[in-house]
Amino acid sequence: MALARARHRQGRREGAVHLGRVDHRQGTPRPADARGGGAASALRLGPQRGIRHAGAPGGAAHIWSDAAAPPQFRAGRADGDAAVNEFTGDDLTDQSGKCYVVTGANAGIGFAIAQALAGKGARVVMACRSEERARAAMDRMRPGDPAADLAFLPLDQADLASVRKAAALAAAEPRIDALINNAGVMVPPLSFTKDGFEMQFGVNHLGTFALTALMLPLLEKTAADHGEARVVVTASIAHKKGRIDFDNLDGSRGYARMPFYQQSKLANLLFAAELDRRLRAQGSRVKAVACHPGVAQSELTRHIPLRRFFTPLAGLVLNTSRQGAWPALQAACDPALQGGEYVGSRGLFEARGPSGPAWRSAAARDPELARRLWDVSVQMTGVDPGLPPA
Repeated sequence: MALARARHRQGRREGAVHLGRVDHRQGTPRPADARGGGAASALRLGPQRGIRHAGAPGGAAHIWSDAAAPPQFRAGRADGDAAVNEFTGDDLTDQSGKCYVVTGANAGIGFAIAQALAGKGARVVMACRSEERARAAMDRMRPGDPAADLAFLPLDQADLASVRKAAALAAAEPRIDALINNAGVMVPPLSFTKDGFEMQFGVNHLGTFALTALMLPLLEKTAADHGEARVVVTASIAHKKGRIDFDNLDGSRGYARMPFYQQSKLANLLFAAELDRRLRAQGSRVKAVACHPGVAQSELTRHIPLRRFFTPLAGLVLNTSRQGAWPALQAACDPALQGGEYVGSRGLFEARGPSGPAWRSAAARDPELARRLWDVSVQMTGVDPGLPPA
């Protein structure tokens, strides 16, 4: 292992490009490196390998948070977001004849999204890791809606082979009106996907990026045949404190649960914005819309310390799963949305309440950062959506 690390250091000095993943057995985190990057610094994919990239102007590592963002990238709403109307489940119209793929649909907010869409007549493809849990979720839905049109799609976003297989199976559907990227993980201990990526970045962003890219052909066909299709990407209010640390995406230089979650959610928002820009530049009728569920009661919070102490008060301060589904339903179905919007709960601190226009951090509004993340995501996943920069 020492020899491998020595070769890795030598490769970095020689400017080599390495496209690799973490070896789980050797992927122990190292202490954070406070020295920062030079004009060309390594993108950390693993303790032994990296992708070299151009650094930020002036030799500083390009890692932006709200405080460090240039003044032209002000936090707030993007153009057009302020015109978004409030939306609740009561605003969901008839969806008969349409088909939606919902990831993570067997529980929590994903279940509520699927149930609402099926209740309005849509066909819902429930993309989940466990068929047993997906079938159990279907059984919970059907007593109230015996005619619900539900299907199971095996999907594990921690495994790119599974993502590819799921996209291939989904291509058998005659149409997909929206891909609702809801699945995710939140603040687990340091762990890795089957491809060697840090779990939160790998599942929440890279899995979403790859699945979306692979399903774009069917979304484009649906849009051509029926007027439009949508990609929904679920972000979080946690993105506001997020930054993209390209030198430590695998956690090998130090790992903290919440900052890595915040990073993955910022990546979600950047991806949605960049995807919509690129689609729009190509004249596509596929729209990308981001959403956040507020602060909702769901299985995502199972890794949060002291969760059992605040759970009894959750109903007073948090969205229910049904309320947490409203932003995704608006993003997927509100005919007033034109693409590129970011919607979420509008109450105090954006924690609960009806869906409406949501606030983005300064970093989330940075198109240069979004383009860079896009390029890195293509390299890491090996999946290219085939959309040139806008």
